[in-house]
Amino acid sequence: MAAGRVGVLHVRIATGAGGGPEKTIVQSPRHLAGTRYDARVVYLHAPGDPGFALIEERARAAGCPLVGIPERLPISPRALARLSAISREHGARIWHGHDYKSNLYGVLLRRRLGLKLVTTVHGWVKHTRKTPLYYAIDRWTLRRHDQVVVVSEDLRARCLEIGVAPERLTLIENAIDTDAFRRRAPRADGAGRRLCVGAVGRLSDEKGFLLLIEAVERLVAEGLDLELAIAGEGDQEAELRARIAAAREPGRLRLLGFQADTVALFAGFDLFCLSSLREGLPNVVLEAMAMEVPVLATRSGGMQAFARDGVDALLCDPGSVDELADGLRRLATDPALRAGLARAARERVEREHSFARRMEHMVTVYDRVV
Repeated sequence: MAAGRVGVLHVRIATGAGGGPEKTIVQSPRHLAGTRYDARVVYLHAPGDPGFALIEERARAAGCPLVGIPERLPISPRALARLSAISREHGARIWHGHDYKSNLYGVLLRRRLGLKLVTTVHGWVKHTRKTPLYYAIDRWTLRRHDQVVVVSEDLRARCLEIGVAPERLTLIENAIDTDAFRRRAPRADGAGRRLCVGAVGRLSDEKGFLLLIEAVERLVAEGLDLELAIAGEGDQEAELRARIAAAREPGRLRLLGFQADTVALFAGFDLFCLSSLREGLPNVVLEAMAMEVPVLATRSGGMQAFARDGVDALLCDPGSVDELADGLRRLATDPALRAGLARAARERVEREHSFARRMEHMVTVYDRVV
């Protein structure tokens, strides 16, 4: 590392190809290149997990220096030793965690390595039998961090509730590369063409995909010419495939699996629907907005405060097939509404949510701790 620069070590655990936070983490080092901060990324992952290769591929494409550490145990002394060595090799002064375990490891290594601790709270949405334990660890560790970054207002409120001091808490919403996520050709929007409703996310219960399938089915039964394409992987895949196979018109409902080329994916959507029951501020909404795909989203977590209903997106209550169907019907039958929302959304993302602007705010956070 060049003299005078400050080392930053991003640390995260991941299963499979990860999720939205990966898009932020692997883009961060190159956007710090013109600052005094030099970032490296370390991922803890299960041995032999094929999904980690996709994270490595994404990191290479972003010019992100990435190290993977296979980890078998819930708390691994070997992983801690490796993290300690990497931190010293990099000259890290800032440990930037991104989940309960990386936050815990940062607290454990802090005194030994003389680290300042920063974490980003991306959201607590997937519930499992271990979730209460993970939340308890996070509650304990977050109060011990020098700076806590949250990506949405609801997460800020939650961190205040669990005892994070206001002066250590900063809201920095998610952002994307607005040059990469740009529609290169106008989308044909003429009458008589089937509209594609797109959805992207982990295939799990909190994303509400079963509700979305039912809503699209209902609209097709009414005579609207729609199809639904859901991109992503997850433990609900078998259930979703069985649900689609039992549909009246299964050919209109598709599971696309993992999609590496997300720009091309969004370019193929006419509408985007976030049907989540729980959510922060997901990158996929920003990507849809940047690609000028009109958005319908549930008022789940950060979306309630973020979206301007009727201006740059439509909002509906979570957990309701009726609400999803009503919102999709409005978009599908009103080309002028679609065009207006898409235009306003693109303008807002360019103005407020470019990745360069986000990293300017992150540099300010780093400056506070060093």
